[in-house]
Amino acid sequence: MKPLERISDYLWEIPTSYKPGMRVPARIYATEQLIQQMDEAVADQISNVATLPGITQSALCMPDGHFGYGFPIGGVAAMDIAEGGVISPGGIGFDINCGMRLVVTNLTEKEVKPQIKKLIDKLYERVPAGVGSKGFVKVSRNEFRQVVQEGAKWCINQGYGWEEDLELTEENGCIAGAYASKISDKAIDRGCNQIGTLGSGNHYLEIQVARPENIVNKELAEAFGITIPNQVVVMFHCGSRGFGHQVATDYLQVFLKVMESKYGINILDRELACAPFNSPEGQDYFAAMKCGLNMSFANRQVILHRIREVFSDVFGKSAEALGMHQVYDVSHNTAKLEEHIVDGKAKSLLVHRKGSTRAFGPGMEGIPDRYKPYGQPVILGGSMETGSYLLAGVSTGAQSFFSTAHGSGRTMSRTKARKQWNGEQLQKDMQKQGIYIRTTSWRGLAEEAGGAYKDVDAVVKATELAGLSKRVVRLVPIGNVKG
Repeated sequence: MKPLERISDYLWEIPTSYKPGMRVPARIYATEQLIQQMDEAVADQISNVATLPGITQSALCMPDGHFGYGFPIGGVAAMDIAEGGVISPGGIGFDINCGMRLVVTNLTEKEVKPQIKKLIDKLYERVPAGVGSKGFVKVSRNEFRQVVQEGAKWCINQGYGWEEDLELTEENGCIAGAYASKISDKAIDRGCNQIGTLGSGNHYLEIQVARPENIVNKELAEAFGITIPNQVVVMFHCGSRGFGHQVATDYLQVFLKVMESKYGINILDRELACAPFNSPEGQDYFAAMKCGLNMSFANRQVILHRIREVFSDVFGKSAEALGMHQVYDVSHNTAKLEEHIVDGKAKSLLVHRKGSTRAFGPGMEGIPDRYKPYGQPVILGGSMETGSYLLAGVSTGAQSFFSTAHGSGRTMSRTKARKQWNGEQLQKDMQKQGIYIRTTSWRGLAEEAGGAYKDVDAVVKATELAGLSKRVVRLVPIGNVKG
């Protein structure tokens, strides 16, 4: 990456002189090891982001950064809406509100290990995975419009979960200002049968263990619900499925038509198609995008309900008796209006996080009261072979608009991974390692091999060194349902 100038051991900068039209520098948080694993497209894409109207301070890329659509995966950009800031679907992603949810149990690895095959097989049956999968929640098109306006609250009202789940979900499981009138019939058709489904690609549902030697911060671990040795937890990763994809597709076409002709915005990459946030088109997309957020919250809420059912069936106890409380649900494909301090002044900014997780520090508004002394829980998913992390937001996260990495990040394309690994053999190898896995596709499993991803420990180390978030506990997989 030739344009990079080293600022510190974990921060690199691309100056505005690198490319005509750059309004601010572009910055990449990474160690030298991680920089060497990033493709040059990351530097090209994040410097393109730095040309967008209204961008504030700098365009940012997290340590798990890799090539994406428009923004790199791991990209962050805050737009000053008072200064003509834009909204861009390429800075949010097609899978709107793709995110992570973590649930604890009071079970230990010793209790769960003998039942792992039964648990994963039942989860595979009850949480449909793969392309085109359909959920068990049947709603009419009009009911689905209600779902995308009410989010997880709709699910709780239907009996799919506990009231406390809402408190422990970003935006309390429902972001205000979602209007179903702003979404197309095609988006409705694609989404109305997908509530409670995992999807494909890098989406997964995983049973994990918090082993004592992997607890980095005991006080935070206990505050977040990790209280017994070798405690079993459940983590899953999914988003708004075909619905979010269609919303993004619809508005990309709208923006491409009006961006230059109506608003005089010229961009270096059509994948960064945008419109002024305060324009009619920008506001319509913002409202539609929020429907995607709410659909995803509803989707993960129903999946949690099914997980609780499965554990209850296998262990012959209620989910309450098994202590199956949610730790948190956090998003990583969003754009949100937030107040941040810029040059000593509080400003209202539209923060795009594409494959980047919000990581509010201690005491901040917007996180559950029970977590305010500690900072927001951050759920960072690694590969299915290695492990994942529970982290916490920190006050020094202000430098990145309180954003951090969302996963370990790919080091190679899916095509290359398929050539290097065989899905069936990979499943056998993982079983020998003590990880029982079910998948909808051998090809898809090969794409998700651990070797196709960065070292999750190195990514987390970089986020901690940079002061973006801090480690709480490393979670080790023992069972996985792969989309």
